[in-house]
Amino acid sequence: MKAVVAGAAGGIGQPLSLLLKACPLVDHLSLYDVVNTPGVTADLSHISSIAKIDGYLPADDGMKKALTGADIVIIPAGIPRKPGMTRDDLFKINAGIVRGLIEGVAEHCPDAFVLVISNPVNSTVPIAAEVLTAAGNFNAKKLFGVTTLDVVRAETFVQAITGTKDPAQTVIPVIGGHSGETIVPLFSQAKPSVDIPKEKLDELTKRVQQGGDEVVKAKDGAGSATLSMAYAGYRFAERVMQAAKGKSGIVESTFVYLPGVEGGDAIAKETGCNYFSVPVELGKEGAVKAHNIIGSANEYEKKLLQTCYGELKGNIEKGIDFVKNPPQK
Repeated sequence: MKAVVAGAAGGIGQPLSLLLKACPLVDHLSLYDVVNTPGVTADLSHISSIAKIDGYLPADDGMKKALTGADIVIIPAGIPRKPGMTRDDLFKINAGIVRGLIEGVAEHCPDAFVLVISNPVNSTVPIAAEVLTAAGNFNAKKLFGVTTLDVVRAETFVQAITGTKDPAQTVIPVIGGHSGETIVPLFSQAKPSVDIPKEKLDELTKRVQQGGDEVVKAKDGAGSATLSMAYAGYRFAERVMQAAKGKSGIVESTFVYLPGVEGGDAIAKETGCNYFSVPVELGKEGAVKAHNIIGSANEYEKKLLQTCYGELKGNIEKGIDFVKNPPQK
């Protein structure tokens, strides 16, 4: 199993690379970034774990060397959000970065699983799909937007109410997109079920939706949610790798191209969105089946979903338009 981190020297990339270096599922870890990759690689190379490691800069065909032979490519590349900056402000810069990396994937490892962390995910995943389609290499079962941090936050924040020892043992589906009001936690579908007092539901929902802002504010200009995002990205990557190696019964919420995944057409029809995060069963070839749990949402959640649909459609269209009508330099 060869894993690649594209954007490995950044705030998310470094802790994500550390987790992957320590992961027994990874035999070969390649790091790629436009700066500082040699230093990060040297540091991690001293860790006594299975994965052999190498790192590359753009010079001397670095991207080609990093990506060739990859089984899974995780992309946290891009600039972080700063105080007062919306996810939208990030768009033009990060969209161009993701487009360039996906062009590399299409050329050097078209069969790899591709996990997009770079924000805004609601737009960068459609960008990736359009680039791969143009190259004739799009496999919807292998392209994932990583929305796991929303799930991790929902699990963590609910623990304050339930008091369970291990928050990860409560499975809470979070569907929709990966920014603000497009994030829809379905607390009514939690397993085991959780009893959330009515007066706390608004606050809890908003905290999951705006969790990133909480961290940006606390870091006071020194960064965004990098460590928790690295953990969430690793958790999802680990599940993808476990499924690829034959483990069955793995279901994770992730942002996918619905028409390309079994069960997705019905969800696309119901939501009016071709991209949407839902619980997806993972297998050896990637996304096996999208689970439609929208009909199970309660009235409170259905109102949240109505708000989500409109905003998410705009985000998706923006990503597609970026590839089809590139901004003039």
